[in-house]
Amino acid sequence: MAATKLRNIVEHPNAFLVCPGVHDGFSARIALQVGFDGLYMTGAGSTASLLGHADLGLLSLPQMREHAANLASLSLSTPLIADADTGYGGPIMVSRTVAQYAAAGVAGLHIEDQILTKRCGHLSGKAVVDLDVYLSRIRAAVQSRRRIGSDIVIIARTDALQQHGYDEALARLRAARKVGADVALLEGITSKDQARQAVHDLHPMPCLLNMVEHGATPSITAPEARDMGFKIIIFPFAALAPAYAAIKSSMEKLKHEGCLGSDESLTPQMLFRVCGLEESMRIDREAGGVSFEGGVD
Repeated sequence: MAATKLRNIVEHPNAFLVCPGVHDGFSARIALQVGFDGLYMTGAGSTASLLGHADLGLLSLPQMREHAANLASLSLSTPLIADADTGYGGPIMVSRTVAQYAAAGVAGLHIEDQILTKRCGHLSGKAVVDLDVYLSRIRAAVQSRRRIGSDIVIIARTDALQQHGYDEALARLRAARKVGADVALLEGITSKDQARQAVHDLHPMPCLLNMVEHGATPSITAPEARDMGFKIIIFPFAALAPAYAAIKSSMEKLKHEGCLGSDESLTPQMLFRVCGLEESMRIDREAGGVSFEGGVD
């Protein structure tokens, strides 16, 4: 359902999707509570949340697949776009990645052309594989999608801009389109003019903008991205950055003052309601359960 919805958005001439980056179930619940129509499972945020490490390709396919399944299950009708790094190996592994992500309920995934020992797209020193290797990844992903009969959207990402320049990066995305990729992701765009030019030069291929604030790309708002012609914009650090600031502030207060001083509205009941408490109670009640007859307040 969600994959078909995302594919319809990609193919509709006037559609536009904003996806905040979420790194765990709680951040995903908050994004859904706010009312976003799509979510992005950030690889950087997932690595930080699950492992406490930097985005250096440390999470494996089974870990990312399980994490994606948990997030996608929170709203079956909300498209979840997920980071799939390099596809985690050669064509056979890429094919398995697509099948596993689709089974997990992921609506779209991006696969990049970095070497297997990859790093965040907004760090310097990136290296990419040869074009033939990159295309074998994209081709394997497209063939897997067709083989399993899924609408999952294949997003071709290139990190070639940093080391090889604009022309080479766009040539890679055009080649990815020819082997069946649905959407283009030019990583590390360095100016608004370049962003606008990329959409124009890649037309009619739909484009996704990866808006990492304070990274290589200048700040581009969602309305600006839409006006430029982008089809999708993702904000990978939408939850991770403010979470760091808020958690650090709370921890410092606890360390130095011995208390949290949280807003009195942040009760356990309120926080659990963000996490679907009412729905869980309804399920129990409709099944004839009596566990919550007395409520929880």
